[in-house]
Amino acid sequence: MKLLSILFVTFILALLGTMVFHGKPDYVFSGNLGMAVFIIFTGFSHFKFQKGMEMMIPDFIPAKMLWVYLTGFLEIAAGIGLMIPAIRELTAILLIVFYVLVFVANINSSKKNINIFKADYTGPGMRYLYVERIPMQVILIVWTWYFGIFLH
Repeated sequence: MKLLSILFVTFILALLGTMVFHGKPDYVFSGNLGMAVFIIFTGFSHFKFQKGMEMMIPDFIPAKMLWVYLTGFLEIAAGIGLMIPAIRELTAILLIVFYVLVFVANINSSKKNINIFKADYTGPGMRYLYVERIPMQVILIVWTWYFGIFLH
């Protein structure tokens, strides 16, 4: 859930900024900026922690490192796309699909106790999946839908 602080802090700072500079809060901008910063941050983590990310990918998927780099690039691109009003809704839809698809890797990671930062098997396991990852995944999907599609 520590990662969510990036989302929430960016959202609050953007709301405050839009209130100061525009006289009223801009929820669409602030919500999408929060998600953009969050997803760009996680995208870059694919390049910093590539070995641990590779371990998350289920065994039946070939070319794991290619997928690590590709999904990292896609996350960075999605963050940029959320900030472009003309493609925001499409980006949000694709990002929600992405969140659902990559959840398979999160389940695999929890089952195997993978620690992506150390690239070993000392991770938090299934408790993390149930207590943190599933709620976070729901928040990310609902947030992306609300600010990127519903309010758009």
